[in-house]
Amino acid sequence: MRGEVDSQGTMFCYVSGERRIPADQPLRSIKVDADQALGAISGKFDALYSSTGRPSIAPERLLKGQLLIALYSIRSDRAFCEQLDYNLLFRWFLDMSLDEMGLDQSNFSRLCERLVETDVARRFFEQVLRLAKGQRLLSAEHFTVDSTLIESWASLKSLEKKGGPPPKDGGDGTGMVDFRGERRTNATHESTTDPEAKVMRRGWGQPAKLCFGGHALMDNRTGMCADLQITDARMAEPKAAEVLLARQRRKRVRPVTLGADKGYSTKAFVAHLREHGIRPHIARIQNRTTPGLDGRTTRHDSYRLSQRHRKRIEEIFGWLKTVGGLRKTRFMALSEPNCMLTSP
Repeated sequence: MRGEVDSQGTMFCYVSGERRIPADQPLRSIKVDADQALGAISGKFDALYSSTGRPSIAPERLLKGQLLIALYSIRSDRAFCEQLDYNLLFRWFLDMSLDEMGLDQSNFSRLCERLVETDVARRFFEQVLRLAKGQRLLSAEHFTVDSTLIESWASLKSLEKKGGPPPKDGGDGTGMVDFRGERRTNATHESTTDPEAKVMRRGWGQPAKLCFGGHALMDNRTGMCADLQITDARMAEPKAAEVLLARQRRKRVRPVTLGADKGYSTKAFVAHLREHGIRPHIARIQNRTTPGLDGRTTRHDSYRLSQRHRKRIEEIFGWLKTVGGLRKTRFMALSEPNCMLTSP
């Protein structure tokens, strides 16, 4: 029998979001862990808000909203706020009723920036790591460090010479700048839309782009990201690794070994690891002798195991750039520009 379409619709409708979400929906377990982590840092939120005035967007919804943006590859805050008007799954995850008004995009973006400035987002990340450690999903012995370039939203068209005349127009009507015969370097040129983004390339033969540096620390046993840092693209990989390791020491995490590629095979960095009791499982450069990185370390099976496991860190960068939306960052500048080029 053919069904009928009722264009009138029902006058009253009672829908439970909890009943509409499938029992095997992956967000169910994520919601439990996210709510538990946010509950642990709820006291930190009280210091950020006044006891009087108009109610703001709850910080729990701001952080869980950013989590949805990363998990579902939503291109912008505006697109996410638009989806809240009709996406039942998102409303359930944010504990919003069906008749509740959605979130204003401008307020959502502004308040999210405030959470980043006050370091609340990092506290949320660290609390999730504590939960993972409590569930034995994170160890504290063997780690790997590596870096990647995260492309800025700024275009090469925005490059201008510092203190010089404006660049020549390409003359084709596309807005392209004619840089013919002019050498562009970070010392002489700067982006007008994102001055902290620097012109970098990953290797010989690769195109130069305006980028930031992304540095990650991975637990070898589970492949979980234990720490992440966005820096100036010019910051040397070993210096960024020292920042990540210093942050682990403040959390009383003492790695036993640290795996890395040849970019970290420097005398100063190996000495730094030895000083803090960390065995350097770093790839050796052929025909180069690095004090502290010789046959006494590389002859062990643990070294070969670290060299095999360290490649899994590329999975973290792959997820960040394909799913998490960090192939081209949606944000401008760095949150801590004064400490990006120095070691603590």
